[in-house]
Amino acid sequence: MIPLRCLSLLLMAFLAGEALAQNAVLRGYVRDLDDGQPMQGVNVILTNEGDAFLGAASDRDGFFAVSGIVPGRYFLEGRFVGYIIHRDTLDLAADEIRTYNFDLMVGAGQFLEETIVEAEREGAGAAGLTAGLQSITPRDIALIPSPDLSGDLATYLAALPGVVSTGDQGGQLFIRGGEPTQNQVLMDGMVVYQPFHLIGFYSAFPASILNVTDVYAGGFGAEYGGRLSSVIDISTRNGNKRELAGEFSAAPFISAGLIEGPIVPGRMSALVSGRFSVIEQGAARFIDTPLPYDFNDQFGKLHVDLSENSQASITGLRSFDRGIIGARNEAEADSVKNEVTWENQAIGARYVLLPTRIPVQAELLMSLSNIENRFGPAEAPTRTSMAQEINVASNVTHYAGSLDLSWGLYFRFSELTSELGGLFQDVSDDTEFISETGGYIRLGLQTGDEASGILRFEPGLRVASFPSKGNTYLEPRARLTADLGIHRFSIAGGLYHQEIVGLTDRRDAGDVFTAWTSSPIGDVPEAVHAIGGYQVRPTAWLRLAVEIFYKSMSNLSIAEWSAFPRFTTRLQPADGTVYGLDSRLEINAGPFNGFINYGYSEVEYNARQTEIQYWFGSSEYTFAPPHDRRHQLNAVGSLSLAGFTFNVRWQYGSGLPFSEALGFDEFLVLEGPTDLFAHPGETRVLYTYPYGGRLPSYHRLDLSLEKSFDLPGGVAISLLASGTNAYDRTNLFYIDLFTLDRLNQLPLIPAFGVKLSF
Repeated sequence: MIPLRCLSLLLMAFLAGEALAQNAVLRGYVRDLDDGQPMQGVNVILTNEGDAFLGAASDRDGFFAVSGIVPGRYFLEGRFVGYIIHRDTLDLAADEIRTYNFDLMVGAGQFLEETIVEAEREGAGAAGLTAGLQSITPRDIALIPSPDLSGDLATYLAALPGVVSTGDQGGQLFIRGGEPTQNQVLMDGMVVYQPFHLIGFYSAFPASILNVTDVYAGGFGAEYGGRLSSVIDISTRNGNKRELAGEFSAAPFISAGLIEGPIVPGRMSALVSGRFSVIEQGAARFIDTPLPYDFNDQFGKLHVDLSENSQASITGLRSFDRGIIGARNEAEADSVKNEVTWENQAIGARYVLLPTRIPVQAELLMSLSNIENRFGPAEAPTRTSMAQEINVASNVTHYAGSLDLSWGLYFRFSELTSELGGLFQDVSDDTEFISETGGYIRLGLQTGDEASGILRFEPGLRVASFPSKGNTYLEPRARLTADLGIHRFSIAGGLYHQEIVGLTDRRDAGDVFTAWTSSPIGDVPEAVHAIGGYQVRPTAWLRLAVEIFYKSMSNLSIAEWSAFPRFTTRLQPADGTVYGLDSRLEINAGPFNGFINYGYSEVEYNARQTEIQYWFGSSEYTFAPPHDRRHQLNAVGSLSLAGFTFNVRWQYGSGLPFSEALGFDEFLVLEGPTDLFAHPGETRVLYTYPYGGRLPSYHRLDLSLEKSFDLPGGVAISLLASGTNAYDRTNLFYIDLFTLDRLNQLPLIPAFGVKLSF
C-alpha cells in the first residue's frame, strides 16, 4: 500500500501545480481527409510574431497536445510527408484548453521540412532501432515478399533484428532470447495468447487491418507488464468513415476479404475482415505433397466519435489452427494421428476522453481473452490447455509544458485449466485462478531544441501485486533518448516479472503445444533488461542503427531431463542470461527501399536439479536452450519501376541447439522376480549432453513481383507472382528423436495471386 500512497501524493502535487498555471493548452486529433484514419507522426507546429516555437507530434490515435502556451496569437501548421500543409491562425487565452481537430489532404510533390518537434515519436515507416523500440506500418510490411497479396505482420516481424523464427512452420517467435510465452502481444489493448498461425508466413494480423505496431524487443516502459521478454503492441485501423471500401484476394495459401465503411458518415464506422487457408487445395497441389494444415482468422471493429473530445471502439478477434505433425505423404497421414489445434478469441472495448477543464487524455480498456490448445489423436487429445483472462485498465496522461505525466491502474483475473495426463509436474489435471492488480506512473521530460539537441527522459515505476500468491513487486523502468543533429543515442532498462507462464517441451526440436499455468516452482520468474543504442542518419535516404542488449532471468521453469523424455515433461528450475548485438542498415532512395539486419546473441541457461548430479557429477548444468541462434542475417529489397514492384528477401540463421540421440536400450524396473522373456522392458533413448548438438543452418530466398491496374469506378486489380524458398533449400522443421524421422520446412513453392479492391 505504501507505494500506491506515494503515487497518489505525487499525482496530487502535479495536479496542484496545474491548477496554478496560467498558460493555454492546444490539443486535438489529426486524421486523413480521404478515409478518416488517424495519422501518427504529424508535426503540429505553433509560431508567433516573436519567433516563439512550440510543437508536438501526433501519436497512433492521431492525438497531439501542446501545453505551456503563453496566451496570444499563434500560427499553426500541420505537416506530414506527402500531404498538403494545414495552416490556421489561433488566438489562445490564459487558462484556455482548446480542442482543435483537423484533417490532412494528400498532395503530390509535398514534402516535410527537417523539423522534428518530438524526438521519440517519428512518423510512419520509422523502423529504426531506438532503445529496443521498432515501429511498423503496413507500408513497411509491403516490402517483404509474400505468397499472397493480403500481406501479414508475421513476415515483417521475422525480418527484424533480434527476432528468431521457427521458420515456415511452427508459429513461434523468440525475441532477444526470450521464450514465445514471454512475449506480450496486445491488439487495441487486448491480450492475444497465440498470435501466429502454424504456417510461419501468417499471424492473426493481416496488414490490411493494421495502423501502427510498436515492437519493444526489451526495455519497455512502466505502462506494460505481465511478460518478461518483449511487447508487441498493435493498434488497428478504424473503418473508413467517408465511403464504402473493400478488397478481396485469392492465392494458393490463403483467400482473404475485407469490407469497411461508414454507419454514420463522418462519425461511426465498421471494419470486418476474414481469411481462410486453401493450402491443401492450392499450395499442396503445386508440390504434389500433402500439407495437412487448416487455419483462419476473423476480425471486426466498430469505432465512433462520440464528440470532438471523446471516442469509443469495440474490437473482436478469432483465429483457429489445426495441423497434423509428422505426416508428409498419404500413407503416413493415415497412420499418424497426432494433431495440434489452437483457437484464440478476444473481445475488447476502448474509450478515450479529453476532459474539457483539465489538460488530460484519459483511456479506459476492458477485454476478455481466451485460448484453447489441444494435442494428440483428433478423437481423444492427450493434452489440453485453456487460459482465459479478464482485463480492466485505465490510463491517464497529463500535459504541462515540456513535462507530461502518465499513470494508470489495472486489474486482471485469469482462469487456467490443464489436462495433461501427468505430463507436467504438479499440473497434470488442474484448474487455477490467478488475480493481479497494480498501477504505474511514468514521467516524460523533454528539453532542448534542434540547435542544441533534444533530450527526452522517461523514468517510471510499476507496482505489480498478486493477491492470489501474496506477492507484491516494485518494478523501476527508464528510457533516455538524445537527438544531437544526425545522431541519436538511447538507453533503456528495467525490472520485470511474469506470474503466468507457458510450459513447453521442445526437446524433439518441434513441439507446438503450450500449457498455461501459474509459476510452478514458487518464485515468480524475473528479468532485468539493459539496452544501449546508437543511430545515425547522414542523409535523408540512409540510416544506420546499432544496439547492444543484456537480459538476466531467474526463477524460470524448463522441462526436466529423464530416462523417458518422450513420456514426461516434469519441471526443473533454471536461470538464464542473454546478451548480444543487433544492427540495421536502412536505405530509402527513390524507387528502391530496403534494409540489411544482422544480429548476434548468446542465450545461456543454468539448470538446477538433484538428479542432474547422476548425469554430470554436479546438481547444476549450463547449456544453450533450443532457441539460441547465434547469427542471423536478413536482407530485404523492394524496387518499383514502370508500375511493377519487385520484392526480395534472403534470410540466414545459424543452427539451433538440440539433444542428440546416441542410440536406444531396453529399460526394465525390477520389482521382484521378473520373466525377462515375457517382459523385455521399454525402449528409451540414450542422449548425449542435453542440447549438446546443433541443427543445420537455415537459409532461404523469397521473391515476388506485383503489378496493379486501375479500372473505372475506383476499382483496382493487383496480380502477384511469387516464389517461396526460391532455390529449394532443405531446411529442418521437426525431427522425432525416437525414430529419427525428419520433417522439412516448405520446399520451393511457386504462387500466383489476384486482389480486387474498391
